[in-house]
Amino acid sequence: MSVQVETLEKNMAKVTVEVSEDKVEAAIQQAYQRQKSKIRIPGFRKGKVPRKMIEKMYGPDVFYEDAANQLIRENWGPAADESGVEIVSRPVIDITQIEAGKPFIFTAEVALKPEVKLGEYKGISVAKSEVSVTDEEVEQVIEREREQNARSVVVEDRGIENGDTAVIDFEGFIDGAAFEGGKDENYSLEIGSHSFIDTFEDQLIGHRSGEELEVNVTFPDEYHDEDVAGKPAMFRVLIHEIRTKELPELNDEFAEDVSEFDTLDEYRADVRKQLEEKAKEEAQRIREDEAVGNVVELASMEIPEAMIDTQVEVMVEDFAQRIQSQGLAFEQYMQFSGMTVDKLKEQMRPEATARIERSLVLEQIVKEENIETTDEELAEEIERIVAPYGQQAQTLKEQMREEDKDSIRSNYALQKAVNLILETVVETEE
Repeated sequence: MSVQVETLEKNMAKVTVEVSEDKVEAAIQQAYQRQKSKIRIPGFRKGKVPRKMIEKMYGPDVFYEDAANQLIRENWGPAADESGVEIVSRPVIDITQIEAGKPFIFTAEVALKPEVKLGEYKGISVAKSEVSVTDEEVEQVIEREREQNARSVVVEDRGIENGDTAVIDFEGFIDGAAFEGGKDENYSLEIGSHSFIDTFEDQLIGHRSGEELEVNVTFPDEYHDEDVAGKPAMFRVLIHEIRTKELPELNDEFAEDVSEFDTLDEYRADVRKQLEEKAKEEAQRIREDEAVGNVVELASMEIPEAMIDTQVEVMVEDFAQRIQSQGLAFEQYMQFSGMTVDKLKEQMRPEATARIERSLVLEQIVKEENIETTDEELAEEIERIVAPYGQQAQTLKEQMREEDKDSIRSNYALQKAVNLILETVVETEE
């Protein structure tokens, strides 16, 4: 295999890869072996048609596409390593030559890691941050805990109020005809949750258990079901039961039930402490983002569009995996949200650019400051990463590949660069 690199404008390059004719012949033969069982020619048993016969009938290039894909898969990785340039995008492949008895030639247009010229990165100014937690914030946390520990009790002496849960049967009609998906029984509807369309929930307020009523609403124009979108509807509703939340009394007994403390004062003090710790962590994150962001602004670099494209694609793939982990197909999410892949990519592009700029600048600081991750630091970082997995931690360490460890080394060094910036920041009043 031979590899040639032609440098293009704007940190792009064209890599030309030539693969020997003997490997081409092997790939064509393997393509034949993969496809022969799918090809039928009269007079031959299935899977027994000679390659020469197939090529005579369908043309000598019948197996070229399959063979080319195989050759690219097998040779692009080694060619990229042999190229001697730092590639930071997925390749755009173009086949120049494929023919039996001749070398296979293809080109790959790729983005190269851009040169970064750092400005100042020590003594950077950041806004001074004050960390404080108000009494109101503490009480909000405690109130949420009361809500989570509330009992649901049946109400019989009054009508529905906002915040109640109504257990109802309902059936919807449009122009006098029932429509699909508009009926349910013993449905628990939290009043004020706005989980039902229009003013449906509001119209139940004041009505009591056992009552039947008609609720008139209009479906939104952008409703996901086109058959009912924008149309007025009437729902017949039967109220079976009204339930309300009964909050626990705010006292020492409540504190014992929801925490490890014996008194309400101790519990309240712990809530404040946790909020202060979170506030400090958030202030530190903001301080770090501002400091690194200022360093990035003082640096200069020319990021190739293909590098940004690749980062966007990675972010879309990560987003799709997160959606699927929540039990929803990515295609369904896109349909429900009215989003397209192109729109999603466009939205992610500024964040992708910012991530690349941050990474490139920190990598340059690591290089100029000769920052390294020691073996001891690597071992400690691996222990920290696997610690949450408990009994599986040792297995995860044993399964860790060298490239995984290299990635951890790199990320640790980048954090060292961040720490270097933060050690010298100058806080200023806003």
